[in-house]
Amino acid sequence: MSVAKYFFAGTLVVFCGIGFIGYKNHSAKETTKENTSLVEEVALPEKKIEAPPPPAPSVVLKEVKKDPPSALRFTSPHQEVDRVAQLFALDGTKLPIVETVSYTSRVPWLKGRPAWISDYASHYETSRHFIARSLNKKADYFRQKVGPGDRFNVFKKDKNIRFHLAIDLSKSLMRFSYIDLDANERVLLKTYRVGLGRVDPEKKSGFLTPVGKYELGERVAIYKPGTMGVFQDKKTEMIQVFGSRWIPFGKEIEGCSEPAKGLGIHGAPWVLDPASGQLVEDANKIGKYDSDGCIRLSQADMEELFAIVITKPTTVEIVPHFEEVTSPGVEK
Repeated sequence: MSVAKYFFAGTLVVFCGIGFIGYKNHSAKETTKENTSLVEEVALPEKKIEAPPPPAPSVVLKEVKKDPPSALRFTSPHQEVDRVAQLFALDGTKLPIVETVSYTSRVPWLKGRPAWISDYASHYETSRHFIARSLNKKADYFRQKVGPGDRFNVFKKDKNIRFHLAIDLSKSLMRFSYIDLDANERVLLKTYRVGLGRVDPEKKSGFLTPVGKYELGERVAIYKPGTMGVFQDKKTEMIQVFGSRWIPFGKEIEGCSEPAKGLGIHGAPWVLDPASGQLVEDANKIGKYDSDGCIRLSQADMEELFAIVITKPTTVEIVPHFEEVTSPGVEK
């Protein structure tokens, strides 16, 4: 074989080798590309790793002492109950022990003369002061101007009711309820802040105000500025001692540490106002242990209570704490 042929054959072998190597490299790149593409398509999404939650704070459980329901309602003056307005309401909110009547001068229980407010009061065993407040739609207990068709409330004649006043010596509070004796129901009407007798360790109650059950008496009184009387053997302007109303204790009923005589419920005393020179109510006496043993109410509260209870039997029960009250009836 000539030199030229050998040269041609060697060159061809070299080119074939180079071509083969190039083909292998190209094939490897294509395979890598395909594999990479496959991995991208099936790759799982990156898992989000959250920080562990902070440890729960340690909780210390405390035992909560629950007060009896009767005490819970009267632990604060801000929790006071007041349903008295429902005694005077002329709509459907009125309490079931009252009814609304329309005034007419001709009534079946009187013959031959016209009826006045006092006649309605006597017939329905409801005070004229009660009727006046209902008639006037405000706490006006004296104005009794009435005309045909005027409407006002009176106690229902077919309801056998009495009133109950429970006084807590430790809280200076009084709760006022009515008791429906036929239904054996007791309904709380209102709580009042009261003034009580001075502290006296020698007394059974610890105060000049006694403990026990008393019946309110009938010898009630209304005082105005200038009304004079005798108090502790001295001539006194009565409003300066008893305020504008007085209801005495009539008799002892049960567990009384002092006799009823001389005790009662009355308004805060009135004092001379230096600025005006007029007598004004001393409201600072309410909520204090300052009396000689009587129960004191503010003028507004006393006049309200007076108007409601003076024509019905009323018991006063004075106890160290409300939990000791033994009033009859199931509370509604």
